[in-house]
Amino acid sequence: MQIDRLEQEFNSLHAQREACEAFIASQRSEGWVLVRDQYDDGGLSGGTLDRPGLQRLLEDIEDGLVDVVVVYKIDRLSRSLADFAKLVEVFDRNGVTFVSVTQSFNTTTSMGRLTLNILLSFAQFEREVTAERIRDKVAASRKKGMWMGGAPPYGYRVENRKLVVDEDAAEHVRWIFARFPEIGSGTELAREVAKRGIRTPRGNRIDKKYLYRMLNNRAYIGEAVHKGESYPGEHDAIVDRETWERVHAILQESPRKRAARTRAETPALLKGLLYGPDGAAFSPTHTRKGERLYRYYVSQTVLKHGAGSCPIGRVPAGEIEAAVIDQLRAVFRQPEIVAGTWKAAREHADDITEADARGALQQLDPLWDELFPAEQARIAALLVERVELGTDGLNVRLRVDGLNDLAREMLAGGLGEAV
Repeated sequence: MQIDRLEQEFNSLHAQREACEAFIASQRSEGWVLVRDQYDDGGLSGGTLDRPGLQRLLEDIEDGLVDVVVVYKIDRLSRSLADFAKLVEVFDRNGVTFVSVTQSFNTTTSMGRLTLNILLSFAQFEREVTAERIRDKVAASRKKGMWMGGAPPYGYRVENRKLVVDEDAAEHVRWIFARFPEIGSGTELAREVAKRGIRTPRGNRIDKKYLYRMLNNRAYIGEAVHKGESYPGEHDAIVDRETWERVHAILQESPRKRAARTRAETPALLKGLLYGPDGAAFSPTHTRKGERLYRYYVSQTVLKHGAGSCPIGRVPAGEIEAAVIDQLRAVFRQPEIVAGTWKAAREHADDITEADARGALQQLDPLWDELFPAEQARIAALLVERVELGTDGLNVRLRVDGLNDLAREMLAGGLGEAV
């Protein structure tokens, strides 16, 4: 039975080719010449473009060896309207016309081109209807809370096309959501995440932008989102609603307000570093008058023995901190400091130039005022060993290794941002 069908297919192909050859011969006066190659696909369905003969034809068209494609019927070329449209795109790109012998379909004539445009319009309509159906299906599935593919959120994995909680990663997610309201800073949170060794599923560093995307992802409270609308999801929540609301109450504040609030709550810049003329440490304190906050450093001697027990009882925090920062900035500009930092940095990366070291140290000037107070305090503790406040002035003692550590950090791009 199979042999009979093959023989019948062979006879059919033979008859079709004779009809095409006869049509080409009738167009000899137009300069038509039959090519030697045959592009037959006996026994293969016209419902697919993955046919050896058709692929050879397309290759020859791309090589400029064919000017007109002649077929017995249109469905001999393709039975799919969408596939036929793809073939016509190839024909148009290479200036090739198309002729169907038995259907009076000839794109070399105006009527043939009109018929082709009608067919292509239906093909476009079919594609748009299919796309609408897919979009409607996705929307309906999302409204049912189904997972519709893509990269799963950190803390989940995909099993049987559904989101499943990955408990190890979910613990990190819960910690991030719990920690953010405590510090109110994406930059500081990213630093703490890095210290904990938490990385993305692909092993990349988690930065501030990644964290903010996590904090705004409603999948963590068990919801599915489609075009801005949220629906109950099929997956389990990782974060409880109360924690989510607490995080978003902070996120709704402007970064400037959050920075101001964090600045008021952050330990003072010179805490543990400032000492008076009698050797006693100065402690930070503050008072409020209305909406204004006034910060000071007060001598431990005064706190223990009362006013007058120390030549310098207290100093405004802003003034003393600005004086220390000014001295640090002056140090960064000194050539011997730049050279020393460069030599120390080369021990860890020998491709660093002296200009790199100078540029890294000079970054602190424009960046300082943009840094979060916690970051300023960290840098101060890294650089300063002791600040001695006397009746005749201020003496800042630097840490030997602190400057080198900071320079290497800045060269690596690790200096924190404002928010």
